[in-house]
Amino acid sequence: MQSQSHVRPNTYVALRLPSGLLKLVELTPNTNINLGKYGAFAANQILGRPYYLTYELVDKEDGKEDGKAGAGLRAGAGLRVVPASELHAEALGDDHATPAETREEDAPLAEGALSFDIVGDDGEVIMRNNRLTVDDPSRQKLSYEEIEELKKAGAGSGKDIIAKIVASHMAIEEKTSFSLAKYTLRKSRKYLKRFTVLPLDIGTLTEYVTEKEAYKIMELREETLGLICSWADGHYSADNRVLMAEDGLSQIGGGRWLVVDDTGGLVTAALAEKMGILYPNEEAEQLSEEEPAAPPEDSSAAKTSEQNGTADIVMAEADGPNFAPRSESTLQQESAASSGEPIYRPKRPFQHVPQMSAQTNTITILHPNNQPNLSHLKYFGYDTGNPPTTHPLYTHLKMVSWLQLMHPTEDPSYIEPKVVPEETLATLKSSKRGTYYKKRRRWEKTKRVVDEARRGGFDGLIVASSMEPKSVLKEAVPLVRGGGRVVVFSPSAEPLVELCDCYSKERRAAYIAREFRAQPNGTTNGTRVKVEEDGPSGIPIKREDDDDDDEEVNELDDGITDDDFPVNPTLLLAPSLQTARARHWQVLPQRTHPFMTSKGGAEGYLFTATRVLPVEGKVEARGHGRGKKRKTGPETSVPS
Repeated sequence: MQSQSHVRPNTYVALRLPSGLLKLVELTPNTNINLGKYGAFAANQILGRPYYLTYELVDKEDGKEDGKAGAGLRAGAGLRVVPASELHAEALGDDHATPAETREEDAPLAEGALSFDIVGDDGEVIMRNNRLTVDDPSRQKLSYEEIEELKKAGAGSGKDIIAKIVASHMAIEEKTSFSLAKYTLRKSRKYLKRFTVLPLDIGTLTEYVTEKEAYKIMELREETLGLICSWADGHYSADNRVLMAEDGLSQIGGGRWLVVDDTGGLVTAALAEKMGILYPNEEAEQLSEEEPAAPPEDSSAAKTSEQNGTADIVMAEADGPNFAPRSESTLQQESAASSGEPIYRPKRPFQHVPQMSAQTNTITILHPNNQPNLSHLKYFGYDTGNPPTTHPLYTHLKMVSWLQLMHPTEDPSYIEPKVVPEETLATLKSSKRGTYYKKRRRWEKTKRVVDEARRGGFDGLIVASSMEPKSVLKEAVPLVRGGGRVVVFSPSAEPLVELCDCYSKERRAAYIAREFRAQPNGTTNGTRVKVEEDGPSGIPIKREDDDDDDEEVNELDDGITDDDFPVNPTLLLAPSLQTARARHWQVLPQRTHPFMTSKGGAEGYLFTATRVLPVEGKVEARGHGRGKKRKTGPETSVPS
């Protein structure tokens, strides 16, 4: 959740409209926000106010301007904060606290209606029903054209229109209190001009994208997104828990996650929220703001004294013992303080912060293109095209392509630029020197991030991609440290079922038996096998022998080939497949029940497993297996 509890400028917020839909807007000061048929209002009217308030657009009289209204906004659009008591009364009904469910207990009922009512022993009607109520459009006296005329000529926020519609209903007396409250609430959602300001968090963004373009996030739901982060064990990690490998370079742990994200950055944002690096730091933003320029140097104390109407200032004599010379900037600050103006301080020196330079609590994005698609991060103040240096993701979010991971030397950005001597640089123009240093910094950043990713030691792996899961795990699983979690999301279950079979214990036993049938000379049934040393995969890969021109056949005596082991089944333990769907409920007094309808789409499934380190060498159980016999004597024998 966001650290700030009030609406801030230049941030995205979610507006809950009366229809129940969400609208995402960026609050830019001195601008208008258009809500379509509901109207428009000034963004300045909600800046600095708390979240979760419900506002109502009301028409103000001409000549009454709102002090917070933005420039150019007409005088007929104001906001009124709707109290919680009014909102609850509309949703619950007027008589939700009374035993009787009717407001007109003494009103005459239709003939035969009492036979369907719940009546007490004393004849009192405890609860009415609406079995005899006929919902016919002809019972509404107002026509569609008349309602449209009321909407065009009506003033206020729509309450007058709702009151006239309810009064014009011919069978309003037949409705029970529950049905009347539902009828009134339905009309309120249609005609009232209201909206609720909500903070834009992961759950709200997921709901918004699911309603608009669910295919862009692979039809992820909020509960599935929570399961992904839970099984991946996403959390903030302390710096003192970082371990180094035996080579002294590879880092193990430290809160580093490897992510393959094809959801536009939604999975990345959810993991970053768990790690506490998603939302911008408010204090850092305030320090990075540019301060106003200093006043002109020719401004004197005489002009300030004349404008403020103050008396002459008694100055200390230059020859006195307490005289101390003061700089011109000190005199300007004292003059500004005496006049009530803000004090101008010198701007802080610029501090260069290398991008992707964090060593702990990082997220490494593995993508197939030149740049990953992280468009959803813009709603949290991080633009990948022009990232702000004060955002935590500027240093904690790292990007590596598949080409850089598999074949780094084939990527042009990984190749070191030509080194230019210092004597030659001194003779170049400043623009060319800046271009040279920029290329060097870009190469150093790329090499540092790629080498760190290839060394592995990640705390977990999250895959939410349309790529084949087996091809992704084949190269990504060896980069996870021992005990790390592996989570794969797929809209359908078939790819994950096949993945569970690849890591099953039967396939693992066959793989181990196949590996230990190798001959001492390094061949396995006539096929030379060599483990790739410079790549991220730990799976035996067949290499072509230049000295042998004959075609090698890699097939075991029992018919098992390399195609039966697309991944190394000894690297993951306890694979499981699961799914979850949260059902939405209506929670009201005496009307609590699950909703009968819900949004369709893909169910969504998760594959989870734990990374393990296979033991080197063959493990054999030795010994006779006979335990030590228990001695029974007169002291220890049990009497019969």
